[in-house]
Amino acid sequence: MTSSYAQDGLEGRAAVVTGGTRGIGRAVAERLVAAGARVCVTARDADEVRRTAAELGGVGVSGSVADPAHLREVVDTAMGAFGRVDVVVNNAATNQPYGPLMDAEPGAWRDAFVVNVEAPLVLVQGAWRAWMREHGGSVVNICTEGAEHVGPNLGAYGTSKAALLHLTRQLAGELAPKVRVNSVSPGLVRTEMARFVWEPDEERVAAGLPLGRIGEPEDIARAVVWLASEAARWITGADLLVDGGTRVRTAHPGPGYAVHDLLRSYAPPRS
Repeated sequence: MTSSYAQDGLEGRAAVVTGGTRGIGRAVAERLVAAGARVCVTARDADEVRRTAAELGGVGVSGSVADPAHLREVVDTAMGAFGRVDVVVNNAATNQPYGPLMDAEPGAWRDAFVVNVEAPLVLVQGAWRAWMREHGGSVVNICTEGAEHVGPNLGAYGTSKAALLHLTRQLAGELAPKVRVNSVSPGLVRTEMARFVWEPDEERVAAGLPLGRIGEPEDIARAVVWLASEAARWITGADLLVDGGTRVRTAHPGPGYAVHDLLRSYAPPRS
């Protein structure tokens, strides 16, 4: 694919994107390829991984990020195909257990941290040992604007993403100057994972946001690829908020914000 983003400094680089077959992950993978990078995608559905890898001209590995052996295979596959791993995008996540924390089972709570916090660390460790320790690179973790405030029923998700936010800063300090580590915190985006929030009353939700619409995966992908690129070469340990103005909605003169009301009423599909 011809690069239209050569100025981003990703020509010839290699990237790993978890949860890379749909939603934000797919949009990130597509934009990385457009910027000249080669991409290894991973997700649980083997058919989707094969199809996405073929469409992007890259490689793919199916499996769960909760399995450290799978993450080792991802790094090995990328190294075998490309001979390098310059960029890691930790996008795969779970929003389970959903509901009040007083009802959360300890096992489900731990599972959220395995997927949302431990897996990103394990993948970065693998990329560091295989390539980045000697050659440098960039890591972008997908967090959430909800990591900075509280809301109904997503306590495990928000708490684990807050931990990922701190992990981002910790790794940025430990891996400098070789590797830059940053995060992007999306607001409500049109993805399958968030469908239960926006689909029942999208017009009302969008009207409550200062920018007047919910996000698209491409909105997040643009931010991720910019942070991963040389255009952001003097940025590390930062969190880029891409939320359509969610944080400033209390000053917005439009109608009331509806997401918290919806979160009290709807349950997401299990992931």
